[in-house]
Amino acid sequence: MSKPIVLIAEELSPATVEALGPDFEVRNVDGTDRAALLAELATADAILVRSATQVDAEAIAAAPKLKVVARAGVGLDNVDIKAATAAGVMVVNAPTSNIISAAELAIGQLFALARFIPDANASLKAGEWKRSKFTGVEFFEKTIGIVGLGRIGALVAQRLAGFGVELIGYDPYITPARAEQIGVRLATLEEVMKQSDFITIHIPKTPETTGLIGAKEFKLAKPNLRIVNCSRGGIIDETDLYEALKSGQIAGAGLDVFVHEPPIGNPLLTLENIVVTPHLGASTDEAQEKAGISVAKSVRLALAGDLVPDAVNVAGGNIDASVKPGISLMENMGQILFGLSDGNVKAIEVEVRGEIAAHDVSVLKLAGLKGFFQNAVTEQVSYVNAPLLAEARGVDVKLVVDAHSDEYRNVTSIKATLADGTTASVSGTVIGPKHHQKIVNINGYDVELAVAEHMVQMVYTDRPGIVAIYGKAFAEAGINIAAMQIARQQKGGKALSVITVDSKVDNAVLEQVRQAIEADVLRAIDINM
Repeated sequence: MSKPIVLIAEELSPATVEALGPDFEVRNVDGTDRAALLAELATADAILVRSATQVDAEAIAAAPKLKVVARAGVGLDNVDIKAATAAGVMVVNAPTSNIISAAELAIGQLFALARFIPDANASLKAGEWKRSKFTGVEFFEKTIGIVGLGRIGALVAQRLAGFGVELIGYDPYITPARAEQIGVRLATLEEVMKQSDFITIHIPKTPETTGLIGAKEFKLAKPNLRIVNCSRGGIIDETDLYEALKSGQIAGAGLDVFVHEPPIGNPLLTLENIVVTPHLGASTDEAQEKAGISVAKSVRLALAGDLVPDAVNVAGGNIDASVKPGISLMENMGQILFGLSDGNVKAIEVEVRGEIAAHDVSVLKLAGLKGFFQNAVTEQVSYVNAPLLAEARGVDVKLVVDAHSDEYRNVTSIKATLADGTTASVSGTVIGPKHHQKIVNINGYDVELAVAEHMVQMVYTDRPGIVAIYGKAFAEAGINIAAMQIARQQKGGKALSVITVDSKVDNAVLEQVRQAIEADVLRAIDINM
């Protein structure tokens, strides 16, 4: 028998090939040479890339034998995940390979700003000796704000603790107990902006976090504030940052990431009080080697048919056929639960009832956690790091399995206990030969609704005319309602209305509807399907 062909499309560490072992035929190609890449993909079982090779729909279509695409790094901007999923091709990456490197770079940026290291270096090399020009500040007894206390933010906090600083942090998805464990006092974003001498950012870029820090926040800051962003470009509004730096409203900034990369023509590059680096978060020998070894191991698992913890789209491995359809459902329900709970939870329980309880269903717990944390953290969430993310945030996780199910052959649920002691929950099932995903309960209300990309949840006092009110408001906003379910537990009590819509609903429309129907709860829940 011929060996499976593993195509390496970019330069990877020698340890990567060693980790693959002797069971594969390893071929090399220049991934930026499009014609050569497509030709080699015709016989490839797996491909390993970094960031330069575009594994798009065309490339996947040219690879009929392809089983796995492995990105030796964190980002997956160069891989068409939807096309890969549609073709049954697994996509894996190395989500934790660069967390230490990213944390250390952020600290390096802070030091560079505090002591003018880049400018002093350039000045001395230019033949100048201007010591007084580069008088800096100490870290000792300063207040450092950390925006985002996930794995990288926690590493930064642990490393800064030894400098005699006060650490404050903003992260709506972490419990106070976990923050205390890592030596950080939780605060609001406004408090972080007002009190900090330094700020470092470690959060994902989402619609909610894009432009999180802008003119309004800079007005709250001390004039000696130095702010660093080594997470994702656009979390700091670049135009507002330019004005704050140019006017002296804040003292300095350090950026490793930009809205557009490379940042050609970006006016920020013309300022003296900014330190910039070309997205170097993962650019260390150690991170690159960890990434290569990690994805090589994932390729071995994928081609052997085993469960691949770092798969970002489909779960492979020895999972019973009756369990597999529930994996995608649980990921989607995890995302819905995140929306229902606003992410601030202290415990998550996954419950599996019915015939599939006779099999190993632990992957469903992982899928639920993966979905829940997908929009809460900077790093790519996978089956291997989702439990670690829960642990890092002090979230207790439990799996309950019961062969008895009253109404459905199989039903799965995921429930969160929030920081204030209240709960949020969602239950679902998979129906028919095409595995249609149905939500059957939300927060104790029985419903039957297909899982959709855009949903709106409303809780209000049951009374006539409510549907007409919100139906009119959505229609006037050009939002089409695709499906609707209304449930109540008693006449005249609280009613739950869940609708699926064809497009995202903006906050202004939601607020208009909330006021019109006097809703106790009204929120949009958007998921990546």
